[in-house]
Amino acid sequence: MDYRERLRQLREDRDLTQAEIGKTIQKSQQGYNHIETGRAELKIEDLVSLCRFYNLSADYVIGLTNQPSPLK
Repeated sequence: MDYRERLRQLREDRDLTQAEIGKTIQKSQQGYNHIETGRAELKIEDLVSLCRFYNLSADYVIGLTNQPSPLK
């Protein structure tokens, strides 16, 4: 699964808006939308923030594994 799809899935499964997730990584709704839609690349610092927010490993968030592992 592409990391953009995984990010959308994680957000939707928790009934969160793009604006809410954008706030967690200090971006506007539009800025976060650009990440989900591929118009902008996901920065490492944003990935770290999202992993902390969702309490999931980066491997899962970016699609390297389908096993959701919590952060240690």
